[in-house]
Amino acid sequence: MSKPILHMAGITKVFSTEEMETHALRGVDLSIYSGEFVSICGPSGCGKSTLLSILGLLDLPTSGSYQIEGTEVAQLSLREAATIRNEKVGFIFQSFNLIDELSVYDNIALPLRYRRNPIAKSEADKKVKHCLEKVGMGHRASHKPNQLSGGQQQRIAIARALVGNPSLLLVDEPTGNLDSHNGDAVMEMLRQLNNEGTTLCMVTHDPRYADMASRQLHLLDGKISTPQPIKEPHEMAL
Repeated sequence: MSKPILHMAGITKVFSTEEMETHALRGVDLSIYSGEFVSICGPSGCGKSTLLSILGLLDLPTSGSYQIEGTEVAQLSLREAATIRNEKVGFIFQSFNLIDELSVYDNIALPLRYRRNPIAKSEADKKVKHCLEKVGMGHRASHKPNQLSGGQQQRIAIARALVGNPSLLLVDEPTGNLDSHNGDAVMEMLRQLNNEGTTLCMVTHDPRYADMASRQLHLLDGKISTPQPIKEPHEMAL
């Protein structure tokens, strides 16, 4: 394989209060390569959310090394990490995290407006429209999120995550607020994106969806268990 998009070595995360220390992550080693679809499962409280926050530079580890495309990010300030996050990582959340006061178009365009090197309005417009069409929501650009169904809102969230052409898409329980029909549709869309080359790392509690990944990891007590062998695309099933 080529060099990984991201590489973690010995990542720990300790939350401390005056009374106690909580070791959320205990020496996590993880590499994700371009084009992979990695799922992370585990019981409640095992450290999944903490790991995803560190992967997405929403939080920093207590110790260990974390590189994204060769850049060491574990010891950056939160401000420096935010700049790299905007350029390298796309997020899809369980709760969509759309802004109801903004139109669908403006929600998707938002990440582009915080770029270190802003792009021209015409180029941003082209990117937003492309992503809207990619998720089948081109006809909803002027709507507000609260005018859409849950499944439609998740499609918009996917478009927003894609608009900056990130190196990695982090997906947090993407079907948690959807019924089974819409959940299956969203997962099929994510699988298609992966087939087209998008690199995905997904946290899910649903074994059906975890099984769609090319590599499944299990997190328990802050440690990743031995990963399953990488599967070929024809072996993945919903």
